[in-house]
Amino acid sequence: MQKKPNAKSLAIIPAYNECERIGKVVAKIRESAEDLDVLVIDDGSLDKTSLCARDAGAKVVRLSSNMGYGVALQTGFKYAYEKNYDFLVQLDGDGQHNPAYIPDMLNVVISGEADLVLGSRFLNTASEGNPILTYKGSKLRKLGIDLFASLTTKLIGFKITDPTSGYQALNKRVIAFFTQDFFPCDFPDADVIVLLHKAGFTIKEFPMIMAQRENGRSMHSGIKPVYYVFKMFLSMFMTLLRKTPTPLY
Repeated sequence: MQKKPNAKSLAIIPAYNECERIGKVVAKIRESAEDLDVLVIDDGSLDKTSLCARDAGAKVVRLSSNMGYGVALQTGFKYAYEKNYDFLVQLDGDGQHNPAYIPDMLNVVISGEADLVLGSRFLNTASEGNPILTYKGSKLRKLGIDLFASLTTKLIGFKITDPTSGYQALNKRVIAFFTQDFFPCDFPDADVIVLLHKAGFTIKEFPMIMAQRENGRSMHSGIKPVYYVFKMFLSMFMTLLRKTPTPLY
């Protein structure tokens, strides 16, 4: 991983009832990027997620109740902004995002190639022997991903294959941008990508493989597909109508 003098980088992990997996995720991050600080945002877990994360060496912010994925994420962005971190990587606590990609994803933002890097399960899938074709999600979920990828592509003018993966690397300007009040409290996905583009940020995708969750319930479990699709369409429509928030710098 490239380094800038005195630059600080942080991994943020929103987690809900992930005690069984969070320690392994933190350990793998340490193996892949030993200079990276790790923050777990415990979204009001009913198990010992906070304790397990601390035992693994992560910093922990615990929310008083289950506030939702977007609130947990923005808590991490605000922490990074207040602590003056220069770069950040966002990944889930269930082990589906492979921390081995962290150095290369961060290199893209550290080098200035992009302000935000999206991990994509579907980039370059035509390559011979490419294992990224191992996506095993439901057909309905894949249809939804394709739908929002197509819509995002049309709205921003260049191809985005996977706006909903949840695996991202970003620089300080995006960190600051995400601390503002517009940030969705529930599902910050394709709508946020459109908003970033409107605000003048550069976006790039990075090919990755996402593992299958071994057991338990994901932080995203319980989201009704019909509600998610309706909410995301509405949010993207409002994004087009609203005044674009001004980057803080």
